[in-house]
Amino acid sequence: MPETLPIRASGIRRSFPALAVFLIGAALGGCSGGDFGRTRQDMRSDDMHRWLGAEVTGSVGVKASQFQLTDNERQLRDLAYPIIEPPLSRPAWKSVWGDYKPLPSPWRQVVVFDRTAYGRNLIDEPHRSHTSRYAVLIDDVRNDITRFEPFYASAARVIELDRKRDASMKLVSELSPRERADAVARMQENSLIVQWVHQCLERRISSYRWALERLVIQAPDSIAADADRLIKELAVLTANPPVDPGGGRAVVVKG
Repeated sequence: MPETLPIRASGIRRSFPALAVFLIGAALGGCSGGDFGRTRQDMRSDDMHRWLGAEVTGSVGVKASQFQLTDNERQLRDLAYPIIEPPLSRPAWKSVWGDYKPLPSPWRQVVVFDRTAYGRNLIDEPHRSHTSRYAVLIDDVRNDITRFEPFYASAARVIELDRKRDASMKLVSELSPRERADAVARMQENSLIVQWVHQCLERRISSYRWALERLVIQAPDSIAADADRLIKELAVLTANPPVDPGGGRAVVVKG
């Protein structure tokens, strides 16, 4: 057993390793908000994802709307961010600092999408065994499947209300140019966010497939069939979204 150095302070005796563990634990707990892998509590707010609208409109040269977010629009942005954020493919304990950050929209990015990045990180990151790599991949795909329905249900509500907003502008008395511009900008924001999510889902599927193919040739395992089945399920969902990704303005709700 290694020798410990006693520390005396105000009559209290403590070993150095014990004190070090306590201080490190307190630091991590303070920075992570006490929840491993989650965004720090002091970074959370009702409108923490409002920037998504300004980012998508700004990236296509349109001014962001100055209207306050409705409850439905706020929910749309809250549900969009976990899909827009790239999957980390690493153990949860490495996310204790809170990885939340604004991301550039697809219309602003100039770097070509690298479908190999997720898989290379998954394979290169130290894991206890090859099965844990499959487990991470399966969890990431399953999480996307779980997020799919809530996001598109929210998108359908928002887009349907935007249709009504668009129709009602013809009936509003003394509609100012500023009000009209803000209304149009908000509808564009909502539509572009739906498109952004759709593009991210397509990219995730491509990344997941590349990662699975490399896992199969490097560490074949029967669990690969489960991962393949989930990836195919996500691909079918993404190919037939309840809300048409549209072309930048009002998108169409199917059904």
